[in-house]
Amino acid sequence: MSDAHQTIDAAVKGHDVMLFMKGTKQFPQCGFSGQVVQILDYLGVDYQTMNVLEDDAVRSGIKDYSNWPTIPQLYVKGEFVGGCDIVREMFQAGELQEHLSNAGVPTRDAAA
Repeated sequence: MSDAHQTIDAAVKGHDVMLFMKGTKQFPQCGFSGQVVQILDYLGVDYQTMNVLEDDAVRSGIKDYSNWPTIPQLYVKGEFVGGCDIVREMFQAGELQEHLSNAGVPTRDAAA
């Protein structure tokens, strides 16, 4: 399990925006992961993903890492933001865009 923890920690700390999801950006394999991908793509965010379906240790390890029971999980600048529902609600309220901006993560001005 420590290898999975190291893999997760390196991914979270090594990328400004990191999404742990089921599937890939190009082919999400669950609706919740797909929704977060759509939001990030809509905002034009540069982000990396890790497909938890490829590694059972990462799939269970990410839940321990964040103390959050579901996937997908979004991290910005090493900080856990939330899962699909939280990301969607933040996006709809404009809070996700503000959070990304405050973290120095460029987004497309979707409101313009």
